[in-house]
Amino acid sequence: MKDILAQYIPERAIEPVFELIKLNEIHLKIVRERVTRHGDYRRMPNGQHQITVNASLNKYRFLITLIHEIAHLLAFEKFGRRIKPHGIEWKMTFQKLMVPFINPTIFPSNLLPIIAKHFRNPKASSDTDAHLSVALKKYDPENDKNYVFEIRDGQLFRIHNGRIFKKGNKRVKRYECVEVKTGKIYLFNPNVEVELLS
Repeated sequence: MKDILAQYIPERAIEPVFELIKLNEIHLKIVRERVTRHGDYRRMPNGQHQITVNASLNKYRFLITLIHEIAHLLAFEKFGRRIKPHGIEWKMTFQKLMVPFINPTIFPSNLLPIIAKHFRNPKASSDTDAHLSVALKKYDPENDKNYVFEIRDGQLFRIHNGRIFKKGNKRVKRYECVEVKTGKIYLFNPNVEVELLS
């Protein structure tokens, strides 16, 4: 298991993560990329705890995602199944689990203040924190995608499922974008990755 973890998370995180997995009897599955989520936690019918994480994540996002999912397991175990999945119990658990990892032996110094700020009140997904998402993207392999906030108003772009949109005005935090085929308006977070069309 440590050899597998070494492929996906920072070296100094391997031992503490391995201990969390062993202590909580987690079956970790590393899976092909899913567009809708980075990872998930599930209690199987036989009682086993299963966590899946996308293999395509960079090592820092992979670590945050894995700890996020372990926090679900521990919050449900401690507070019961009736809690909100990303409620106060989960946030407290996630914060507590992440504290030992938020240090310069694990994360680059430029990420530390952004991560520390995020964990004052962690969101349901690291992608909903635009600052963290953009900072983490710098450690992804190069690709030809752009963020919605980077493209000009009126430009056309394609999302992962092939649908084409035209970028519109910014509301408070998100952008109004019109789907070309239907004329319907959708709101996009600024850090959604899209393919720019000429």
